[in-house]
Amino acid sequence: MAGAQSMDTFDYVIVGAGSAGSVLANRLSEDPSVTICVLEAGPADWHPYIHLPAGFIKTFYNTRINWCYSQEPGPYTAGRRVFSPRGKTLGGSSSINGHIYNRGQRQDFDTWAQIGNRSWGYADVLPYFKRLERRIGDGEDTYRGRDGNLTVTDIDWRDPLCEAFIEGAMSLGIPRNKDYNGATQEGVSYAQRTIHKGRRISAATAFLHPAMKRGNVTVRTQAHATEIVFDGKRAVGIRYSLGGRGGEAFEVRARKEVILSGGSYNSPQLLQLSGVGPASLLQSHGIDVRHGLNGVGEGLQDHYAPRSVARVKNTKTINERARGLNLVYEALKWATTRRGILSLSPTLVYCFWHSGETAESSDLQLTFTPASYMEGEQGKLENQPGMSVASWQQRPESRGHVRLRSADPFDAPMIQTNYLSDELDRRVTIAGMKLARRLLSSAPLAPYYDYEDFPGPDVRTDDEFLVAATQRAQTTFHPGCTCRMGPATDPLAVVDDQLRVHGLEGLRVVDASIMPRMISANLNASTLMIADKASDMIRNRAPLEAAPV
Repeated sequence: MAGAQSMDTFDYVIVGAGSAGSVLANRLSEDPSVTICVLEAGPADWHPYIHLPAGFIKTFYNTRINWCYSQEPGPYTAGRRVFSPRGKTLGGSSSINGHIYNRGQRQDFDTWAQIGNRSWGYADVLPYFKRLERRIGDGEDTYRGRDGNLTVTDIDWRDPLCEAFIEGAMSLGIPRNKDYNGATQEGVSYAQRTIHKGRRISAATAFLHPAMKRGNVTVRTQAHATEIVFDGKRAVGIRYSLGGRGGEAFEVRARKEVILSGGSYNSPQLLQLSGVGPASLLQSHGIDVRHGLNGVGEGLQDHYAPRSVARVKNTKTINERARGLNLVYEALKWATTRRGILSLSPTLVYCFWHSGETAESSDLQLTFTPASYMEGEQGKLENQPGMSVASWQQRPESRGHVRLRSADPFDAPMIQTNYLSDELDRRVTIAGMKLARRLLSSAPLAPYYDYEDFPGPDVRTDDEFLVAATQRAQTTFHPGCTCRMGPATDPLAVVDDQLRVHGLEGLRVVDASIMPRMISANLNASTLMIADKASDMIRNRAPLEAAPV
């Protein structure tokens, strides 16, 4: 990138306009005396399928707004390259995800604090969750916010299969929980989602676009960051290519800080491209080591979910509703009322329960939808009527990595999650599949249950369940932990508890990659929280008062 044009200077340069970058731009721009530049590799969020909730099916493989990464085959993926979409537009993955709002359990964050990250316990982060959200629906004010930017609603669509699934879970002793983002997560309930009046509420909708109206935020789209610019050990700017590979090279400078918010794949990749990371990896690609930091890209965790499927009789599923004249009817319904299946998230019911394999609080997450998808084709509905339960271990032990494929900033990184490489993960995953079978065959679902399609009635032993998981499980799109937060005594910590990169100045990482270990939830809600909390750190403001819970 030699010869990059010198461009403007701002107080802050944020790389990535996803969930974290959008919140940071909003909070930092509250100070009219500062200027912010946000660099986004993708286009503006103009695509209509971004804003139509059911449009996630169409954005799944759209390379214009989706990085469409593929993982390396792992020990328990049966030679498959697991497809791993990531948002590449304003709002990032919050513009293409499944809309779910799920914070996680108290102990997730208390564990972060216990391993040396000061002020990251549940009582410390709860005020930030509350400040972010405008909750419409059930929830105690102790736990829920009502005045924030992010609208969180309940599903208002009712279906006999969903009702029967909830009754079936209760018949197995799983309690109904009105608010899994409240005092406790355990139980079964309809999912909470970031959809309002039939439209997606992405981080860009809630935070970035309002910030852009203030006049001190500049957003540059199609700006692919290629390198962090350093002056000694201090980050002073970003080089980027306008329009991607072959585009014109530019440089933008930061008076105060450079902030990486590219996500758990792209933030470590950019650090490595810039000479920050494991020395042996950088040298193997001919990159000069500016700052050896062994943890950059290491420790990747994700949720790995087999999807159990049963065939359905005596009622319509989304499979039939999404075809032919039925789909025309649904499109008209959404256009006139903003209701119907086009206003839905892909997951309708959530269930959190115990595997019996750990002494922890609920360690299984299961999701139900009155639909089924083609084998190996996430997001593509089958022609036959079906219903599905995806099940996964909430706090996996297996860890992988994200590493450079080459020194070319336009080459996708190598992603190896090492799903199920830990024995406990295998045991909990098998327990989840067994519970999914019991749920689908529960008495309240009997009028609609035809037969089990996957893993199939012949699968009975633990070994057979594990083989089935290996053949069909997929990512749940929750990658984290690749620039993990921890004290300097942790040899694999990348940032401290202020999210500053160890050993460098003027550089922070603010996104899901800083999670020291996986949480028992989808990651978008906590990524927003991380950015909100980081904004007070960056502005040298006192943190919000810890919650008395």
